Amino acid sequence: MAKIALGTGREATQPDCLKALIVEFICTFLFVFAGVGAAMATEKLAANALVGLFAVAMAHALVVAVMVAAGFHISGGHINPAVTLGLAVGGHITIFRSILYWIDQLLASALACILLKYLTGGMGTPIHTLASGVGYIQGVLMEVVLTFSLLFTVYATIVDPKKGSFDGLGPILTGFVVGANILAGGAFSGASMNPGAVLWACFGDRSLDRSLGLLGWAPHWWWASRVNL
Repeated sequence: MAKIALGTGREATQPDCLKALIVEFICTFLFVFAGVGAAMATEKLAANALVGLFAVAMAHALVVAVMVAAGFHISGGHINPAVTLGLAVGGHITIFRSILYWIDQLLASALACILLKYLTGGMGTPIHTLASGVGYIQGVLMEVVLTFSLLFTVYATIVDPKKGSFDGLGPILTGFVVGANILAGGAFSGASMNPGAVLWACFGDRSLDRSLGLLGWAPHWWWASRVNL
């Protein structure tokens, strides 16, 4: 297993780190804007539940593939704090830079959700909640499996130097697995897989039930990410 690298504060002033943070911010912003925006659009159009789920899954699959590819050679195109954590534990990014990435990703997600709320005339951003009949533990286990499949795909098709014929296809395949996971788990746990998008989507709507939902679900992403490492 690769050794975890702590890094130093000097990284924050290095040109390559600053460039990576700018690109990561842009990619995460565009990812959340398209993904959350698609969910809001289906709500606005009062789409059939199955059609809406498919539309959201397709939107996420497409924007993930494009944004990961767009940011890959500069920031790595993480667009997801869970992916950043997985890569940090694998020794592919320093802990200090990971913290900068997390702040970057959360700020980008916040801005995307705030802008979406403004552009849609005050529509609330969607929150991921458990479906009726799905218990707390079941929801955690669902998110663990979905997040594992995401990180497994990232490592197998992008990070692993022995990826062979998958070389260059990583972003597309990552988008595929995100779309598939939303189709599989969206109706049960919300198929979140991304704390950045979820936390700030919840924050975007300040109603009590959404705030409580945020508090109840916040720990899952940490557990799911650790299980995957």
